[in-house]
This record gives sequence, C-alpha cells and structure tokens, in this order.
Amino acid sequence: MQTLDLPNNIQSKNQDPFLVIDKVSKVYSTPQGLYTVLENVNLTVYEGEFICIIGHSGCGKSTLLNMVAGFNKPSSGEICLRSKPILRPGPDRMVIFQNYSLLPWMTAFENVYLAVKQVFKDKSKEEKLKITKDSLEMVGLTEAMHKRPKELSGGMRQRVAIARALSIRPQVLILDEPFGALDVMTREELQEQLLEIWRENRVTALMITHEIDEALFLADRIVMMSNGPAADIAEIVEVPFARPRDRKAIADDPRYYTLRNYILEFLYDRFALADEAE
Repeated sequence: MQTLDLPNNIQSKNQDPFLVIDKVSKVYSTPQGLYTVLENVNLTVYEGEFICIIGHSGCGKSTLLNMVAGFNKPSSGEICLRSKPILRPGPDRMVIFQNYSLLPWMTAFENVYLAVKQVFKDKSKEEKLKITKDSLEMVGLTEAMHKRPKELSGGMRQRVAIARALSIRPQVLILDEPFGALDVMTREELQEQLLEIWRENRVTALMITHEIDEALFLADRIVMMSNGPAADIAEIVEVPFARPRDRKAIADDPRYYTLRNYILEFLYDRFALADEAE
C-alpha cells in the first residue's frame, strides 16, 4: 500500500489512533467454494477525520463499512474503536444509506425522535423532543419536520437521514454513497451542508463514493481500493486543501488537477475493470 503525499497536507501524525482496521479479511462460503471479498486490509483513522473510500464495484467497500458498523464480522483480523473490538452494531456508529431508510408512515420528526428515544432512555421527554427539533433545524428542515417521506424531495429525505444519524451523537458517521441518487445541484448543496455539520460536530466520517470530485471536496484522505476478489487498500491519497473549503478555490488550485488525474489513472488504467461485467 502506498500513500501519495502532496505539499501542505493537513493530516496530523501526532494523534492517537481512533479507529483501527487490522489485517481484516472477509471470506464467504459459496456453492463454488470459498470467495474472498477482502484480504489483509489495514487502515488507521484518527478522531475527527473525514475519510472517503473509492474503487470499482465489487471491491468490498460496503463490506468493509458494514464490518465497521458491526452488521458483519471479519473472517480474520480485527476492527477496534477506541481500542475496543467492534462486535455488534451500536449507537456510537451510525449509518446513512443511499436509499434514506426512513419509515414511510412516520413524519420526519417521528423518524428522528424514534432514534433519540431508543438511545437516550435516561433523558426526559422534553429533552428528547428538544434534541429531535434541534437536529432537524440543523439540516434546515424546521418547516418540513411534520411531513412524511413521500411529501419530501430526495434531498430533504437525505437531510432527515443525516439529522437522525447525528441526533444520537455518534462517534463515527458511516455514509454509503448517500448522495448517489440525487441530482448534481442537490448533491453539491448537501455536500456543503454535510461539511458544515461535520466541522461543527467533529464526528469521524467514513464515506463510500464513486465521485472523484466529491471525494476531493470532502475528504482529508482518500482510500483507494484494488479490484475484487481479495481486494485490499492499494493506495491512500492525502488531500491538501485547507478547511473550511471553497469549491471554486479548490477547482482553481493546480494541485486539484494533479490529484484528480492521479485518481483517474488509478481507476481507469492501473485498476481498470475487465470488459466483461463483474
């Protein structure tokens, strides 16, 4: 595994490890025999980092984050958060999916309140209501909080999902292509809002994306996966742009094109997919 360093990168080397993925492999038993999705994956994430994971379909990105979330377990190796092994899902890790995963019969407020109620059992009802209201205000849904998902646009539904995830104060925010189904303008608007919320809460974020520009705008580091089967982390790119970030300033920075072209070459030359579908 290589790391591409550019001048003025902002990654701190003095922090203690926060999330450690240590020699993790994932193997499934199939009628055709054992199938290795991931093999010997190693990654150290520091508290407050924003990590984007990029790679072709079938490289195990979602499998890896599902293990961080606790939905699945490694076949070998270990994933630790604050030095404690992750063995099951927990409120210290919240996932935002591409399909929003909202309960359709509940309003936006009720969807968020349900999470708050489950996690903060020791708080009073008034405190839970306030947390819910504040979380929806944070994503700009004050006027729409009593609408059901079918009454909301795709961008608004994803805002509800973000509010729900952050309402329980997780240590790690896991995002599985959260903006993939949205139009370009809505996606860029939510990217800006996500960065603002992340900066204010300093939650550690792990995000899968297929969009190079999105990764360069959001991430501190971009983890680039090799192709599956038996995928691993091939390279890590450190993103040098200072925060808070301005989209136009980044686009005008010559380093942006150096990085973009480097990642394009990685994906479409060195790790290009075969002509046949995976």
